[in-house]
Amino acid sequence: MSSPAPSAAPADAAKIAAPHPRRWLILVLAWAAFTMTSLDRSVWGPAAPSVGQALGVALASLGVFATCYYVGYVVSNFLGGLASDWVGPRVVLTASMVLAGAGMVFFGSVQSFALGLLAQALVGFFAGADYAAGAKSISAWFSGRERTFAVGLFTTATSLGTVVANLVVPTMIAEHGWRLSYHLFGAISIVLGLVIAVLHRSRPPQAAGTELATPAAPHTPRLGRVLGSRDLIVLGIAGFFSLWGTYGFITWSNTLMIQGKGIDPVHAGGIVALFAITAVIMKPVIGLVAGRIRFHRKYLAAGILVLFAIMLLIFGTLGSLPAFYIAAPVLGFAAYCYSPIQNALILDYAGAEEAGSAAGTLNAVWQLGSVVVPTVVGAIFAATDSVYSAFVTLAIGPLLAALLMLPLSGRFRSVAPEDVAREG
Repeated sequence: MSSPAPSAAPADAAKIAAPHPRRWLILVLAWAAFTMTSLDRSVWGPAAPSVGQALGVALASLGVFATCYYVGYVVSNFLGGLASDWVGPRVVLTASMVLAGAGMVFFGSVQSFALGLLAQALVGFFAGADYAAGAKSISAWFSGRERTFAVGLFTTATSLGTVVANLVVPTMIAEHGWRLSYHLFGAISIVLGLVIAVLHRSRPPQAAGTELATPAAPHTPRLGRVLGSRDLIVLGIAGFFSLWGTYGFITWSNTLMIQGKGIDPVHAGGIVALFAITAVIMKPVIGLVAGRIRFHRKYLAAGILVLFAIMLLIFGTLGSLPAFYIAAPVLGFAAYCYSPIQNALILDYAGAEEAGSAAGTLNAVWQLGSVVVPTVVGAIFAATDSVYSAFVTLAIGPLLAALLMLPLSGRFRSVAPEDVAREG
């Protein structure tokens, strides 16, 4: 491997002083927001069959609800990224929580298919802004190896939301109906938004005699720096195919197990919860490992993605309840643990000034996979009546993503001095 070019010198490292103790509170607030929007999104998996019955929607058409959500989500990822650089992440996080929560309450009250699609699009539109705002916060408050660990903790939100939804929602639906889950989690999201408005700060206070946090100050976004980076473009395409597998599985796994394998809905929720619990535990571990390995992190991410593709193919062949429970944690590790690496690489390639724009733009591209895959898998399953065909469709994504990770370079705009030489 060749050594990094001069452009790999850390442009932001010289401006970062001693870490501020408030950074952990900022991380917790960003993580809580990301967890709630992930939970709001994950409610759909266990709720989908009940929603379909209540609104008179055929099985093959249920994926359209998820697609509408992700259309809004993609748009707000991009706009939320620009807004996080422009007005700061506190404003964006607050608005995201309050308005997405209101959308959840609205969806829990709809009585028609058309209004349900509109409500899902609105929830997705407002929820999608929180990822870029959280990433911008981490870029402002953390640096170096600690940043990779912080990203690992931050990204546990996506899997934790899936855990809570699949442990709580099936029982809630059985006892109280599906509408209560949307009303409850929507109300919690609104309250959290108000807490963030009070406690969050977009950047650390100016330290005397330093240039601390200057790169994170609100400014007009410069999208050209993001779109002009070869590494960010490649990473965007790789993330598209990565999330093709992850969110395709989250959207369809409950329904495929219930309708295709005859698994009880509560057990199906338990299997998906176990799938996601593994990721909650392992994402911070992967963040720690990725921050200390002496070779390029892209190889670790590629290996995890290959395992993900293999496990999807295996999962599609299973037929017994114990087999699903055994395979779920391995699949959960592979389906989520590439994510901390990809997210940390965005911040390193973009630098602190464009962290919000880069995170929002790339996550918008990534989520296009989430927009397309629910409808594609639904069409494949409806046409073939084959659970395995659906899982083959899902496995194609992470396999392509693994191949796309390999061309990434070691030229970073934002990285700690001790890490400059390790990403050759």
